Amino acid sequence: QVQLVESGGGSVQPGGSLRLSCAASGLIVMRYDMNWYRQAPGKERELVARITSGAGTTTYADSVKGRFTMSRDNAKNTVSLQMDSLKPEDTAVYYCNAHLYVGYNYWGQGTQVTVSS
Repeated sequence: QVQLVESGGGSVQPGGSLRLSCAASGLIVMRYDMNWYRQAPGKERELVARITSGAGTTTYADSVKGRFTMSRDNAKNTVSLQMDSLKPEDTAVYYCNAHLYVGYNYWGQGTQVTVSS
């Protein structure tokens, strides 16, 4: 059974940092495209960052480029999202996603990130 468990969310002031982690079981993260999505109240879920299977190439949404860094630890079978210079508009529930192809798409339960003074 596949499980993705996020951790590391919380509340932080603007300009602060948080590090999200996603621990995977039942799949090997290196074999999947791993993604971080977020969903703010009243908005659609949006892709924030991706690390591709194999080589681990990262891509980011324009809104977080230069501030967020996604990484993968193959030994621990985890992916992380380092979030720096956080802004109030980064407030959302953040979800870890693993995608291989149709029928092999998995989600974590989400973790709340709140950026507020």
